[in-house]
Amino acid sequence: MPKFSANLSMLFSDRPFLDRFEAAARAGFKAVEFAFPYEFEAREVAAAAQRQGLRTVLFNLSPGDWVAGDRGLAAIPGRETDFSASVEQALPYIEALGCPQVHAMAGVPPQGNRPGDCMSVYVANLHAAARRLQDIGARLLIEPINNFDMPGYFLATVERARGVMAAAGSPNLFLQMDLYHAQIMGGDLARRIREHLPAIRHFQIAGVPDRHEPDLGEVNYPYLFDLIDGLGYEGWIGCEYRPAADTAAGLGWARRYGVVPRL
Repeated sequence: MPKFSANLSMLFSDRPFLDRFEAAARAGFKAVEFAFPYEFEAREVAAAAQRQGLRTVLFNLSPGDWVAGDRGLAAIPGRETDFSASVEQALPYIEALGCPQVHAMAGVPPQGNRPGDCMSVYVANLHAAARRLQDIGARLLIEPINNFDMPGYFLATVERARGVMAAAGSPNLFLQMDLYHAQIMGGDLARRIREHLPAIRHFQIAGVPDRHEPDLGEVNYPYLFDLIDGLGYEGWIGCEYRPAADTAAGLGWARRYGVVPRL
């Protein structure tokens, strides 16, 4: 049966971040993920998860200065030192949370940067980061993000991600496949899941086009969940969507997969 993690950067957003762990556990989740935990000490985040018996299965390296427009650092020439620092910043969180993997955002290169230079920096940064994380038993993931939600993002398709992975040449670099982004950037999800599954270590989901619950929109998620399960995928599927209303009220789709509220 597919296993679902609650993305606490999007779900239960009506309450403070550290309170979302309890809300996720009460809703029936066994695991969580989130974007950027760095506003809090690693021990605080780990304690919030441990109190609820929740596994933390994914978070992101720092994207840089989000308010100033940064959307990741890995493919940005001139920011190599900042990217390396973001890897070191994540280490105590990985260790405190027992988190098996982190996602490195590529970023939106400023105007004037040549694509070839960005690719060279990206590949070198990923190779070094993957090696550093391997030392502590964690995986590095990259995720394509569609160019409509994030114009100019350097990594927009699964196929491009596989090319980057091949160029980086690291056995510790894997694919994070968000089916919301993949549907917008090409569709053909069943075939692409089959083709790229050997490289995938994390899925994420949301309804298309509005990024609400997965039972809203054009994607037949029950079919894809059965496919993913039947192919033997053993990782987690992250619920990275914006609830149309109350998070718990919108979880009816998940009941058949064992996400059942605590009594």
